[in-house]
Amino acid sequence: MRQKLARVIGGVAMLALVAGGTACSSGGDEEEAGGSACGSKIAFFGALTGSSAALGINENNGVKLAVDKYNKENADCKVELVELDSQGSPDQAPQLAQKAIDDTKLLGVVGPAYSGESEAAGPLFNEAGLVTITASATNPTLAKQGWKTFFRAVGNDLSQGPAAGNYIKSVLKADKAYVIDDQSAYGAGLADEVKKVLGPVVVGSDKVQGEGKQTDFSAVVTKVKAANVKAVFYGGYYQEAGLIRKQLTAAGVTAPLIAGDGVNDGGYITSAGQAAAEGTILTCPCQPSTEARGTFAADYKALNGVDPGTYSDTAYDAATILLAGIKAGKTTREGLLEFVKSYSGEGVAGNYKFVEGGELDPTQVKVWAFKVKGGKVVPDQEIPKS
Repeated sequence: MRQKLARVIGGVAMLALVAGGTACSSGGDEEEAGGSACGSKIAFFGALTGSSAALGINENNGVKLAVDKYNKENADCKVELVELDSQGSPDQAPQLAQKAIDDTKLLGVVGPAYSGESEAAGPLFNEAGLVTITASATNPTLAKQGWKTFFRAVGNDLSQGPAAGNYIKSVLKADKAYVIDDQSAYGAGLADEVKKVLGPVVVGSDKVQGEGKQTDFSAVVTKVKAANVKAVFYGGYYQEAGLIRKQLTAAGVTAPLIAGDGVNDGGYITSAGQAAAEGTILTCPCQPSTEARGTFAADYKALNGVDPGTYSDTAYDAATILLAGIKAGKTTREGLLEFVKSYSGEGVAGNYKFVEGGELDPTQVKVWAFKVKGGKVVPDQEIPKS
């Protein structure tokens, strides 16, 4: 947009983009030919039920907070939130994308939350010109599809994977590691990046089934035990990761498990059991929610009754960007897309500017390591980029 920045101060979107009038006025400079901003909609697209729901609920709650704040500040011209529950399944993504596309009042989407469903829904959103900002889908290939509507509010696996590999080498100082992935677009992509960094340190690798399709991991556990490794990396999501960790511990494998942001959730500890989960290292191209600026954490808990979790703050920021565009009178899909393309501003989780392919400007990307300690996921350290 090359206009004044939309800043989030104290968790509230403060716009210096438009002067005079209200978004509900007719014919003013704020408003596009598409009509009034009143009654416009944004959507959250991600798992709200099923085995992958914890991360989606974190994000949806962040979006709810952004919409709640916006509507309190614009009580005469509210925006509606549409919740699209994908259950984390790529198979359901196309029909949900079409549902969003068919709703002509829906101007933008926060999500899809996962890489697999992003792959499935992305072509439809692109064809329809419906802008999407994912707060958590990290597969690098998503930005290489030529989609004009795809934007990412976090770093991709080309930042997270090497960081995880560097942590294994430099912090854990492991000389032998085993790498496992769930064959998903996200999990396999992340595991591949870790392998590149670790090189000959990887003495074995294997694949399992995700999405709740496998619960017995005894075959891979036997291989890991025989390899006598000092670290195990898992690319995938928390439900399988928890079961793998539980079964590794039962087999006497004490090597720490390291995993990406798909496992960075309290649901992992529930799946593994507190004792087995202790000491697990979880990476994320995000900062701890406790580091969020302003009153975000308190406001989030006041609205949702729980503390913010992984990607709650980035989802809030993604929603706030869309709402800033609507507030500025971008009441067509084309107008809001152009607004996001040229957006540059500060949110509660970080600063946002998008580069080629819709990627977050690499200078703004941070990767943190978290550790399971005392039954909770707590911040460990920010991982250097190299």
